[in-house]
Amino acid sequence: MKRSFAIAAICSTCAMIGTAYAALDYRPAPVAQLQGLDKITARISTFEVPVGQVASFGTLSIRVDACYRTPPEERPESATFLEIADVRDDGNATRQQLFSGWMFASSPGLSALEHPVYDVWLKECLDPADADDSKPEAAQGKPAPEQP
Repeated sequence: MKRSFAIAAICSTCAMIGTAYAALDYRPAPVAQLQGLDKITARISTFEVPVGQVASFGTLSIRVDACYRTPPEERPESATFLEIADVRDDGNATRQQLFSGWMFASSPGLSALEHPVYDVWLKECLDPADADDSKPEAAQGKPAPEQP
C-alpha cells in the first residue's frame, strides 16, 4: 500500500515538472505577419498588421487584437487573437462575422478560418526592435581570412 502511494506521488510530481517545463514564455509583439490564400486565383499574399489595426484581404476585414511570440532561445511559436469579418459591397455594407479566436503559427489547422474563397493563417509575430538589434551585429561581421 505504501509502495503504490509512493509510486503515485513520484509519477504525479514528474507530470507536474514536465508540464511546467513544457510551458512557453510568450512575450507581446507589435506586428502580426499573416498569409492569405485566394482559392479562386491560387495566389498567396503575405501582409503585416499592427496590433489594434485592421487590414483588408479580398472581402475580408481582419483585426489583430493581440500577438505573442516566444523568445529566440525557446521553441519558436507565435499566437495571435484575430477577428475576421466578411464585408460585402452590396450597397448595405453587409458585415458577417466569420472568425474570432486565437491562431497559432505552428498549428494553422487547429483554429482556422472557414471560408469558401479565402484562407488566412498566422505566419509569425514580429517585433521590429529585435530586427534592429540584429542589424548592427551583421554589419560588424568580417569574413574569415583564407588559409593557404
